[in-house]
Amino acid sequence: MPTPKLNWTTCYEIAECATVAVPLDYDQPRGAKTELAVLRIKAKDQKNRLGSLFLNPGGPGVSSTEFALYGPKFLSEALLQRFDIVGVDPRGVGASSNIRCWNSVQEQRAVFDEMKAPFPWGVTEESKYAAGAKKFGAACSTTGQPLAGAMSTAEVARDMDVMRRAVGDAKLTYLGFSYGSVLGQFYANMFPDRFRALAIDGVVDPRAWIGAGAAGNRILDDRMRSSEGAYRALREILQRCDRAGERYCAFAAGDPAANFAAIANRLRAEPLVVTTPDGPIQITYADFVGAVLYLLYEPTAGEDTTKLAAEMWALINGGPAAEQAEAALVGRVQQARAKGSDAAAEEVPYDNTFETLNGVVCTDGRFPRDADSWLAATARRDARAPYFGRAWGWLDVPCASDTWTVRDEDAYRGPFNRRTAAPVLVVGNTWDPATPYHGAVAASRLLPNSRLLSSDNWGHASYGTGICVTEAIDRYLLSGALPARGTVCAAARQPFTEPVEASPAGLRAAAAPGKQLPPVAAPKPPSVLTGPR
Repeated sequence: MPTPKLNWTTCYEIAECATVAVPLDYDQPRGAKTELAVLRIKAKDQKNRLGSLFLNPGGPGVSSTEFALYGPKFLSEALLQRFDIVGVDPRGVGASSNIRCWNSVQEQRAVFDEMKAPFPWGVTEESKYAAGAKKFGAACSTTGQPLAGAMSTAEVARDMDVMRRAVGDAKLTYLGFSYGSVLGQFYANMFPDRFRALAIDGVVDPRAWIGAGAAGNRILDDRMRSSEGAYRALREILQRCDRAGERYCAFAAGDPAANFAAIANRLRAEPLVVTTPDGPIQITYADFVGAVLYLLYEPTAGEDTTKLAAEMWALINGGPAAEQAEAALVGRVQQARAKGSDAAAEEVPYDNTFETLNGVVCTDGRFPRDADSWLAATARRDARAPYFGRAWGWLDVPCASDTWTVRDEDAYRGPFNRRTAAPVLVVGNTWDPATPYHGAVAASRLLPNSRLLSSDNWGHASYGTGICVTEAIDRYLLSGALPARGTVCAAARQPFTEPVEASPAGLRAAAAPGKQLPPVAAPKPPSVLTGPR
């Protein structure tokens, strides 16, 4: 494809925006097109500018243009001085041409009403959720065409190579988080001589992502083992809480692991009903687990998850602490409803978030045939990784091959072990609840010309969590210099090092019943993908 010309216009006061049409199918460059949106924030030091730094926040389905716009709030000053910060919304996503699997919000909502729990619990809910997922996959395979069959990561990598040329860079400089690590690895293997620096953080093993070899025809969590990463992090938090004691951990009284299990068992039996001035609200088992998983994404995971557990324990067991926790919860609910009342008067916009997620996941990988098989598969995952096996396991159920029938004939299936002209920096952290550390280890072993950088920080991905890991990534992006082999960065923030407040302050994350678990998404900005609500 010829290099497109970008007609930049000023946007958001600090940025420039443009759109460009690219082939829907690169095998037919003169055929149908899809439009991509691009945003850049120009380097502060244009005289010493190194080029463009392309960012991808993950998802899949998170807007890269919004992420780039957020760049000045989390990227180091050194990067902002020397690079134009560039975000390209992947096809189907954000400000690019959108995938739409239904003709109206009403049609979409009718299906999503069958899938509105953070994840289903119990055979009745699970069967209903699977039935909704079948309708979802069928809609994206029909009305969602042609984008639904042209959103594979390989197509996004081809788009990124076109955009690299469009911004005038001889070679790509890239920083990708979470699912963005999949995109980075696809690009490195498809175009091994076209990047000067490529850093991936919060890394997914690409063979697990696509279901290569023995990993094929299994649900995504069975391949990526995200639930095991989340459970490992939670278990470590509860153990450290127990060792820290009540002065440093809000949930330390008694046996934290046993008390956490007791909360879960109570909510499995029946939802907790909390009375508010506007009526009762229910907190279900799925709400609680989804809230915990949300909090595990943050560097403050230890304090946040144990504070939530302490507040739930208070609400269940009563007493003065329950009154404080309930009062805080009521305040949050009222605030959320006040915000919602303003929006209620307006027409609800079409939200394709869950469609963008599955548009990539389902076309990239190989999945079991029947959506009903997820009932048994997620139960097995939950046995291996309590609490989180179902939370992560139900994410990809619309991808059942009998219902998501559209395919991308140009999807990339490997190899993933190409020797690249420039080295790749692979960053993994010990307690990641979404992309466990073993994914970074596997990816670094696959790529002959790569270097693994490890960090012991909490939360999802590592950039910005400590001086050591952030400076190492910056140094590589700026100069190509790799950290020494075997480098392990110690994060300054570790749980339970500061005394806690005397009483629980509020049921924060669990105050939003119906909030969907966060799929593979970047930690900055702190937006998390939601599923059907």
